[in-house]
Amino acid sequence: MSLTNKMARAVWNLIYIVAFRPFGFTLFNPWRLFVLRCFGARLHPKAHIYSTARIWAPWNLEMDAYSCLASNVDCYNTALVKIGAHSTVSQKSYLCTSSHDITDATHPLISAPIQIEDQAWVAADSFIGMGVTIGQGAVVGARACVFTDVDSWTIVGGNPAKILKKRIIKE
Repeated sequence: MSLTNKMARAVWNLIYIVAFRPFGFTLFNPWRLFVLRCFGARLHPKAHIYSTARIWAPWNLEMDAYSCLASNVDCYNTALVKIGAHSTVSQKSYLCTSSHDITDATHPLISAPIQIEDQAWVAADSFIGMGVTIGQGAVVGARACVFTDVDSWTIVGGNPAKILKKRIIKE
């Protein structure tokens, strides 16, 4: 990690404590979005981020309209995390864009982006691993651990997550 990145993270951590987290009411969501944008986040004005969500690197976060990072979500985004429109990452979920290369004796950090496409739902306390794409309209069941891509309009659950069924929208 570069010195510039370390310094940016140190400043962000201070601002997170002082100017982001204390403003917990929904009324302050525009303020939280502003603070994140000041650190390079690309956020639609209608995105919603709870004050208890933990964002490791705002400059690696992109959220579309009506997307949500709920309470106590841990977004460890050393690489890009992109959340599509009308998608929700529910409380206590963990988005993890990094791991360590276990084939190398020095265990260097490796990372890959996470993409959550439009109309998807990552239910409570789920884990989404590095390099994963959650397809449009997909649902990740509560407490699931996802290590591979999830196809569009599919419901998965378990550890590791397995396909449970197709998601069908009633008209």
